Amino acid sequence: MDENELRRKSEKYAESSGFKINPDKKVVDGILKGLLINKENKGEIYCPCRRVTGNKEEDKKIICPCIFNKQEIKEKGRCHCGLFVK
Repeated sequence: MDENELRRKSEKYAESSGFKINPDKKVVDGILKGLLINKENKGEIYCPCRRVTGNKEEDKKIICPCIFNKQEIKEKGRCHCGLFVK
């Protein structure tokens, strides 16, 4: 997976979930790079704003898009890392 593919996947997820990708391109570029680094180093696209414990079952919930994003967007207008916004 490359950055463009991940961007398209994220945009599609956002659209289908009723929110959008952060309009700040620099923020999005940094987050996508962090996701790809985690994929390379840890084998999954773990959210760069979450702590990977090493417990694969526990860490499933922090694979982007993590299970927390919808609640965070509802409460704060964006997910913790800022990739997805209202």
